[in-house]
Amino acid sequence: MAKHNRNYKPEDIMFPDQHITTSNLVDEMEKSYIEYAMSVIVGRALPDVRDGLKPVHRRILYTMYESGLTSDKPFKKSATCVGDVLGKYHPHGDTSVYDAMVRLAQNFSMRYMLVDGHGNFGSVDGDPPAAYRYTEARMAKIAGELLGDINKDTIDWGTNYDDKLKEPTVLPVKIPNLLVNGATGIAVGMATNIPPHNLTEVINACVAVLDDPECTMVDLMEHVSGPDFPTGGIIMGRSGIRAAYATGRGKVVVRARTEFEEFGKDRIRIIVTELPYQVNKSMLVKHIADQVRDKKLEGISDLRDESDREGMRVVIELKHDANPNIVLNRLFKHTQMQDTFGITMLALVNNEPKVMNLLEMLMHYLRHQEDVVARRTRYDLNKAEERDHILQGLLIALDNIDEVVHIIRNSRNNELAKQALQERFGLSEIQSAAITEMRLRQLTGLEVEKLENERAELERQITYFNDVLASVDMQLQIVKDELQEIKQKYGDERRSEIVYSSEEFNPEDFYADDDMVITISHMGYIKRTPLAEYRTQNRGGVGAKGSATRDEDFIEHIYVASMHNTM
Repeated sequence: MAKHNRNYKPEDIMFPDQHITTSNLVDEMEKSYIEYAMSVIVGRALPDVRDGLKPVHRRILYTMYESGLTSDKPFKKSATCVGDVLGKYHPHGDTSVYDAMVRLAQNFSMRYMLVDGHGNFGSVDGDPPAAYRYTEARMAKIAGELLGDINKDTIDWGTNYDDKLKEPTVLPVKIPNLLVNGATGIAVGMATNIPPHNLTEVINACVAVLDDPECTMVDLMEHVSGPDFPTGGIIMGRSGIRAAYATGRGKVVVRARTEFEEFGKDRIRIIVTELPYQVNKSMLVKHIADQVRDKKLEGISDLRDESDREGMRVVIELKHDANPNIVLNRLFKHTQMQDTFGITMLALVNNEPKVMNLLEMLMHYLRHQEDVVARRTRYDLNKAEERDHILQGLLIALDNIDEVVHIIRNSRNNELAKQALQERFGLSEIQSAAITEMRLRQLTGLEVEKLENERAELERQITYFNDVLASVDMQLQIVKDELQEIKQKYGDERRSEIVYSSEEFNPEDFYADDDMVITISHMGYIKRTPLAEYRTQNRGGVGAKGSATRDEDFIEHIYVASMHNTM
């Protein structure tokens, strides 16, 4: 290696026109970090308020649509989709794309799955999915509603990373996907955590906003009662839900669904059938076992996971003398059988992150839908007018077919024939081109009648499209009708139950309401003794153990009370 030499000559410099710019380190770091932060916020971590998708999810769905991987087509290897997404739109790691696609196919992650997966796509126990060379995927049926009419100029398009292809900046979603499937993302200096909701409830809320734009949060909560997690569970209380819907931030306490089951001789076991959202079942079982071994949880004699393809079933057998309610309350307090879901309703509005309440999110979605309907109608109108224009020319030609045939036969080439037709009948270039390409079978009476019927139908459509574009009320009615149609096709019952309850544990929940004897001695000593142990004195006896005092002391007061009384 050549020795370091500071005495450079001009001819030694490979690029003689280069120059060095001096910059303040603090300014340079601040500028660079802000650019990086905005790139992460806009281009990676946060969903768009309109379609509820991050760029990677949008690219996965669009690539599947582009490749014809719709719900009615056969499955294809996941590697095919991942490779196409990487090569065309998302130049990042293949693991990041595959992990994002896997999540869209997990019934315990998505309330309404957008990808139909075939093979091992992971489990609620935290098992990883199989490698993408083994699994297969295609779009789920409901995902088709996110891309419907995408080719009718309903959205804006941008260029991909190398400016060679066009990609959608947002999808023309017919379902309010941001609220329905929720979103989780960690950006720079901010994070979003939007819970999933029930499709029927959210669409009912959308309809309520369309009917009354001045509706209040109370009105909306008559339709959207709260989050609806794919794993079910029981939501404790409504105060956190109200706070989240009113301000965009709140906390929701979710409990596992449990039931008591008798077995053996007067024995009870706790059966867990649903867990809080995003709780790993195998880790929960291990944590409970560790707590039992460390004597932090008492009253449990056996623990096992009996889950199968029929559903979840975690069995917690209790000791003979254990109080089932007390053990269950301790499980809720000390394990993830009760978990808190922190809601932050943050999404991108015009590429700027914003925390929104429920009404704002619904309004942004409905404005997007109104825009989609208007742009789609404008596209359909243009297509109808173009076709009507051609039909006008064809019908003129059919009315003067002998002269048209004569002009075409006596023209030296196609261009001269088109010019002659334009001059003779006052046709446009498009009309004359259609006439020269007309087939002989279109000269039959039946074909002429078909063209006339088609034109009459086009005239009716053009009138309708113009009416829609001239009326905002008609556009909103179309949005409303399409939402109702989506609700009929995909709406289902709630999975998460909401119960009225205090969000804090009551200390009384951790011990039984047994009867006790309280004794207070002359010297001020107070003692609590279970009533069953406090025996009456027999003849010739020395008194019950429960009432023993010091030699110079004696019992002055005796009370009988329960453990849940206040003294």
